[in-house]
Amino acid sequence: MNKLLTIDPVVLGRLRDLSKAEKVECLIALSELIENFGKPHIHSGLSIRKLGGKLFEFRGSASLRFLFQDRSSDLYVSILGNHDEINALLRSGKYR
Repeated sequence: MNKLLTIDPVVLGRLRDLSKAEKVECLIALSELIENFGKPHIHSGLSIRKLGGKLFEFRGSASLRFLFQDRSSDLYVSILGNHDEINALLRSGKYR
């Protein structure tokens, strides 16, 4: 089940600002997401975690996490942040 990957422009901007090593880790994680989403036995290796509804989190690097939505036509990556940023966003209730 390969879906298209759509990445929010804000996430692309944040990726551009990362160090080369962290950028490579995140890009590899994104490619693994495309290849393996929908294969639950592999999800744990990617640290994909369902947050509710069609909202998921997964590890981009040791310190960064992505939030994405499983939409009917694509996987929409909307947020890139560290653990604290992601948790604060989710607790705020602004992101559903």
